[in-house]
Amino acid sequence: MPVSASVNSQDMEPFRSFDHVQLAMPSGEEDSARSFYCGALGMTELEKPAELRARGGAWFASGEVQLHLGVDSPFVPAKRAHPALRCADLATLRERLEAFGSKIVAGGVFDDGLMHCYVEDPFGNRIELIG
Repeated sequence: MPVSASVNSQDMEPFRSFDHVQLAMPSGEEDSARSFYCGALGMTELEKPAELRARGGAWFASGEVQLHLGVDSPFVPAKRAHPALRCADLATLRERLEAFGSKIVAGGVFDDGLMHCYVEDPFGNRIELIG
């Protein structure tokens, strides 16, 4: 049974949603990030706040989903920890990723009937796609 703080009928859950998920990237590779996240995944680049631009990295969005890439040195890609993105049309996205040259690893079908697969960004970060 999960451990929780004291709960009564007046309490609200503390969180409503994620604001964003952040992955690491190597320094100076923003163009590679744009190519993959905008070109292959179809996301839109967001303008970073002025006070954060000098740090490097890039921010992307698709609807309410935001994914931020931050420069990390030394860089180590996330191979197990990963974002899982619900897709409007997984089959079409897979075709676009294959045309981009991305390797897609099949993940199977969940109990609810949704298929999933995995892809890596240009830096080796694992991303799960569900649809």
